[in-house]
Amino acid sequence: MKNKFFIYCGAIMLLSSSCSDFLDIKPLDRVSPDQVFQDVNGVKAVLATLYNKMPVEDFTYNPAKGFNYRTESNNWTDLGWSVSFYTDESTNSAGTGVEITNGYWDYGAVRQINQFIESVPTVSISQEEKDRLLSEAYFVRAYTYFAMAKRYGGLPLITKVQQIEDGDKMYVPRSTEKETWDFILSELDNAIANLPDKVEAIEGTKRATKWAALALKSRVALHAASVAKYWDKAPLIGEAVDQKLVGGFSQEDVNNYYKQCIEASEELIKNSGKSLYKPLPSSAEEAAANYQKIFEEPTNSEVLNEVIFAKGYIDGSQTKKQGHNTDVFFNPAQTNPGFWAYGRFSPVLDLVDIYEGYDENGIREDAKLITRTDGNEDYYVANPGEGIDLSLPYKKYDNVGDIFLNKDARLSASVILPGSLWKSKKIIMQGGIIDQNGDQYIYENKVIEKDGVTYYSYGAETSTEYSGFGSFGVFDYANYSITGFSLKKFLQESKSVAGVLHASTTDFIDMRLPEVYLNYAEAVVESGLGDADLAKKYLNDIRRRAAHMDEIPLTLENVLKERRVELAFEGQRYWDLVRRRDSHLVFNGSTVRKALVPILDLREDTPKYIFVRANTYYDNRDNGRRFNEKTYYLAIPGVESNHLIQNPQY
Repeated sequence: MKNKFFIYCGAIMLLSSSCSDFLDIKPLDRVSPDQVFQDVNGVKAVLATLYNKMPVEDFTYNPAKGFNYRTESNNWTDLGWSVSFYTDESTNSAGTGVEITNGYWDYGAVRQINQFIESVPTVSISQEEKDRLLSEAYFVRAYTYFAMAKRYGGLPLITKVQQIEDGDKMYVPRSTEKETWDFILSELDNAIANLPDKVEAIEGTKRATKWAALALKSRVALHAASVAKYWDKAPLIGEAVDQKLVGGFSQEDVNNYYKQCIEASEELIKNSGKSLYKPLPSSAEEAAANYQKIFEEPTNSEVLNEVIFAKGYIDGSQTKKQGHNTDVFFNPAQTNPGFWAYGRFSPVLDLVDIYEGYDENGIREDAKLITRTDGNEDYYVANPGEGIDLSLPYKKYDNVGDIFLNKDARLSASVILPGSLWKSKKIIMQGGIIDQNGDQYIYENKVIEKDGVTYYSYGAETSTEYSGFGSFGVFDYANYSITGFSLKKFLQESKSVAGVLHASTTDFIDMRLPEVYLNYAEAVVESGLGDADLAKKYLNDIRRRAAHMDEIPLTLENVLKERRVELAFEGQRYWDLVRRRDSHLVFNGSTVRKALVPILDLREDTPKYIFVRANTYYDNRDNGRRFNEKTYYLAIPGVESNHLIQNPQY
């Protein structure tokens, strides 16, 4: 039995409840290593399968359903989600919560990787090839364990293929959380040792290099350092805590993890040859175009100087097993490519408000959009559909886009704003209209004639001619922004994508240089280790690429703000809140994410726009959002049979 590729469904109690096929090669149930590992091509076929099953939180990841959730039988509603929807960056246009309670417990994948590691030495290839293949396997195993550790804390650390005849030895107990993080970091050291500096052009950024392993180590070490420093901001009690399966770190552990983050980041930054794409734009307009291109054309040869590791796709509109749905589900209504669900991504005002103007010199509190003449930007209407107070001193704008003038270039490159051009169309985001006599029509259809001109409460006559606030309360028709904003980042503006599922093929950038810059800066400012001058330089290099000419100091607030702006919608914000134990503070039960509602005011001779700060419809309906503190560690599955100690409060 030792030399069989075989997942013992139900026998190995550490496996997840469902048992998936071991390899995407035939036969799938029992395959001798002698058959598969005959030459380097067979080995690469297996390795490609391991890469494909990596838990990358990409365009196909559904936080409520899991990874690789894309088959022909899937309900379409499961295929258009984002980690960002569970944060203060955005919400699905049909509403979303703020906790990811669906876990990732995949010891089937661990077994596959272990089998690969044990089999590679038997293959008749050069030692150099073996070393590289093994380092790639260590990279994939570290990535897999990281996905589990950030959800569960201490894990059973299984590095050998288990066999039924092992008996009770198959019941591997959980290691402490510290031991788990140390193991993942040591795995990355093993990966770094023999990974190449470069890969063949045909492999692009989809196969691990030394730099990908260092970038992942930078990410893992920062996560571990943050958890070690802040885990008791949400104190838990119970056996798992007593045995340090969750928490239980020392200050020495904190400093060690920050040090490893700093060292990994520094080695990559100084030696990889990676650089920011177009680091010195001549204007904000150029900066916006450059930033947008990174995500629209991630395989561009110049953009690749910034990209460290990415996941690629091919058109899956026929097979339903490839591709993704970003362009299908997330284009605004006016540029819907043809599918009947669209406009599902609504960035929230909470994020938009932190993009600075170019005259604000990094001062976060002055960055909010100006909606009133008295400076009170902390007043929000619970439900504008029930009416607004017209006696308040709303600032009036001639054009709907004027409120966004002079803002950080990354805003217009990441978010489709009211009045902006997208695919040669002016995007209309209007939530209501005020008649000459002061009557309000907000979140409802209304047509008003004034001076021979026809005005519409949603900004246009038909539902295909506007993109915001068109439908609340019905999931199947949630095809309009509920916040006044839509997604631009990742979408194809110049390329037409078919309006069918799985038709998008844009690469998902998993790791890029600015994240490493920001990891370094955060680790330095949190620990006092490393080079503060370098950290400040990296922070300001990112801002200079966005056309900022000022220089801001290295402070924790500035670093965290830049993470939010630079990495918006890229899947980092959820885990930043978790690792720093801020999720329950940001979402405290009464928290409601915010919208900006443009309203056309006809009370003056020349119509003006006012902007109402409002609660998002679904958060308001549900009386706010809460992140439960126990969710920092998810429930260990199968404890009745695998004999593992459960996490607190489950």
